[in-house]
Amino acid sequence: MVPSTSQNLCDEVLGRKMKVLITGSAGRVGRAIYIKLMSNYNVVGMDKAPCSTADFVGDIRDQHLIQRALQDIDVIIHTAALHAPHVGLHSDDDFYTINVEATEQLALLGIEAGVKQFIFTSTTALYGSASTPLGQAGWVNEDIIPKPKSIYHKTKIAAEAKLEAISVKHKLPITVLQMSRCFPEPADTMALFRNSRGIDARDVANAHLCAIEKKLSGFNRFIISGVTPYSKKDCQSLYKQADKVIIEKIPALADAFKERGWLLPTSLDRVYDSTRAQQQLGWHPKHDFNSVLAMLDDESAEVLPVLKSN
Repeated sequence: MVPSTSQNLCDEVLGRKMKVLITGSAGRVGRAIYIKLMSNYNVVGMDKAPCSTADFVGDIRDQHLIQRALQDIDVIIHTAALHAPHVGLHSDDDFYTINVEATEQLALLGIEAGVKQFIFTSTTALYGSASTPLGQAGWVNEDIIPKPKSIYHKTKIAAEAKLEAISVKHKLPITVLQMSRCFPEPADTMALFRNSRGIDARDVANAHLCAIEKKLSGFNRFIISGVTPYSKKDCQSLYKQADKVIIEKIPALADAFKERGWLLPTSLDRVYDSTRAQQQLGWHPKHDFNSVLAMLDDESAEVLPVLKSN
């Protein structure tokens, strides 16, 4: 592992900040990463959508645009992709060219341009049906073998494989961050998932910062999800009587649900374990279910209100 301070000190001596390219910088996660890194790094963004955080506007498959954007870049953070909501709206060929071929091209062009590190924003969704075994909640860590369901899952797996091969062949440090559920949805769902299969975009951004600073050698893959109070031994109980487990393990969450008139679920189907990222990246998510409730009370657009049933 290369100490995080060595490169930064070198750059300071040379009178410049490290320069980071973020693809997909107009998206929720890309924008959060851009803003998080601005204080410490020279950040440039690229996206097909014009935006204040998109310094280069165009298609991620455009080789000439990529080459221009890579000028003097030290680190690439690649978030641009087609996602689950695009399934059925784009062809399988589009998914492959954007999610796989463009990722490979970006990494290889980055090597030609002299980049020192590549960070790939991936997804826990790629584990597919492997995350939901029959009869109990799935316990998902980086050792689980994916069983993809959709073209989205398949192309993210393929992209990770391409990057691992590139890392080995070219000795480029590549870190894959598989982020869990991270989008606005009803507050009760978001609050529950912060302890099992969800994450705040701000914590995702901080994970990318930690990955830059650690600059682990070789190829590394980490799940990025909220801290869970559950253990693997809880999986059967979570599947059959989640409400009782929540009351025992997270009484403050159970009390908050009771105060707001929300029902606890009787079953949870999976838990993402981010222990490895916490230990090896020195990353610690801080936006738990309390943050969700605070955003709801503040009428933040990052969380949806809970619709009361009739």
